[in-house]
Amino acid sequence: MKRIVLVVALLIGTVSMAQNKNAKASIEVDGVCMMCKERIEKAAIKAKGVKIATWDVNTHELKLIFDERKTSLKAIQQSIADVGHDTKEIKATDEAYNSLHACCYYRDEAVKDDHKDDKQQ
Repeated sequence: MKRIVLVVALLIGTVSMAQNKNAKASIEVDGVCMMCKERIEKAAIKAKGVKIATWDVNTHELKLIFDERKTSLKAIQQSIADVGHDTKEIKATDEAYNSLHACCYYRDEAVKDDHKDDKQQ
C-alpha cells in the first residue's frame, strides 16, 4: 500500500512539474519596419519548438507560442539577436546589427524618426 501511495505521489509531482508544450510569452524586440517584422518573426520561428511568432511594429512586442520542452526564451532571443535585433535580455552583436538593411537601423535616431513619420501618415 505504501508503494502505491509513493508511486501516485511521484506521478502527480512529475505531471505538475512538466514543461508546457504550448507556452505563451511576450518579449520586446527592437525594430522599425515591415522588413524588421519579417526578419524577427523568421528568426523566432527558426528556433526549434516555436510554433507562432508575431511581432508588432508599433509596440515592438513579439508574441510567442512555443514548446518549453524543445526551446527556451533565452534561445529564442539569441536567434533574434543573431539576425541583428536587440531584446531586453540579449543585444545583437555590432556585426549582426550592421548587416541589417540601412532602413532597419533601429539604434539610429534619424532612422527611427523617419519611420515615425511613416506611421503617422
